[in-house]
Amino acid sequence: MTMTRQDADPMRALKGLEDARASVRLRAALALGSAPDPRCVDKLVERSAVEPEFFVRDMLTWALTRHPVSLTLARLVPEVHAERPQARAQALHTLSKIGDRRAWPAITRAVLADADDEVARSAWRAAVVLVPEGEEPALAAVLATQLGRGDRETRLSLSRALIALGEAATEVLDAAATAPDPHVRAHALATRHLLRDPDAGFAPAIEEAKRVVALGGSGPEGR
Repeated sequence: MTMTRQDADPMRALKGLEDARASVRLRAALALGSAPDPRCVDKLVERSAVEPEFFVRDMLTWALTRHPVSLTLARLVPEVHAERPQARAQALHTLSKIGDRRAWPAITRAVLADADDEVARSAWRAAVVLVPEGEEPALAAVLATQLGRGDRETRLSLSRALIALGEAATEVLDAAATAPDPHVRAHALATRHLLRDPDAGFAPAIEEAKRVVALGGSGPEGR
């Protein structure tokens, strides 16, 4: 995608973010990231909260990563607690892409347990990127409270987050493998299996975990 001289005008590009055509909005987001202008940060964040097209939202995130971190963090962190779920999810996603650990205090227990699955998935991904050194076990303990939650996509996202924490997640997964809730046990077993064998697929791991739970066990690894 090439840009014209008109595209390079930040004020014109900002207007393009409101265009009914997704292709125009995409070009506008590209222009705003290619020629960063501090005056545009607020509008980029605002648009991220309502933009319906995934690929445009992704370009908006990229555009924000091109701006000074001091500006983007100050604008994005409050969005983590916004009323609109998409605003929360996009803010968390963008913070994970920026990767500045000064945003870590915004990733609270309540954020990690957000009732909206898309927001929660974004929070989990952001958390494993932003967690300070030494805080991984505490994060794993909070993430483990979400085991058994949601559909396959949600459970896979949580498993990936726990696996990203490595050995810090082992203890909580071992404990969850004996939980009273069979959904929690199965999810914990599958995640533990993937942690120890990264090449194993999630679907086979979860099916094997369900079989073990149905037989009343927590798996030979947990004994």
